[in-house]
Amino acid sequence: MRSRYSAYAEHAIDYLGDTLHPDHRSDWDRDATRRWSDTAEWLGLEIVATEAGETGDEQGWVEFIATFKERGEFKRHQERSRFQRHAGRWYYVDGEIPKPQTQRHVTPKVGRNDPCPCGSGKKFKKCCGA
Repeated sequence: MRSRYSAYAEHAIDYLGDTLHPDHRSDWDRDATRRWSDTAEWLGLEIVATEAGETGDEQGWVEFIATFKERGEFKRHQERSRFQRHAGRWYYVDGEIPKPQTQRHVTPKVGRNDPCPCGSGKKFKKCCGA
């Protein structure tokens, strides 16, 4: 994963094609990959998690966050990538965007007759709860 990130940062498009699994090269858009590599200023790579991919494994997963700047805007790309061993070498197969974790509202619920949390001094039912 680190070498593929470095290839984006160094605009090594041939390397990105070479490290793509042979079974998945037919639908690879070389021009789109080059445009993304060229237009982005690559700022960093954070490996979030890994699964398998050790000696003896045929598959492995890497979850990462790549940060970059594009048209003056800071962006981040988070992906869980699947790699597969083929002829003794690791290749990128595909990736998926992880689903965000559900955030639960942990503050107590405001009752109708409680003071409004906006600070108006009115009861909630006569202010923001109306």
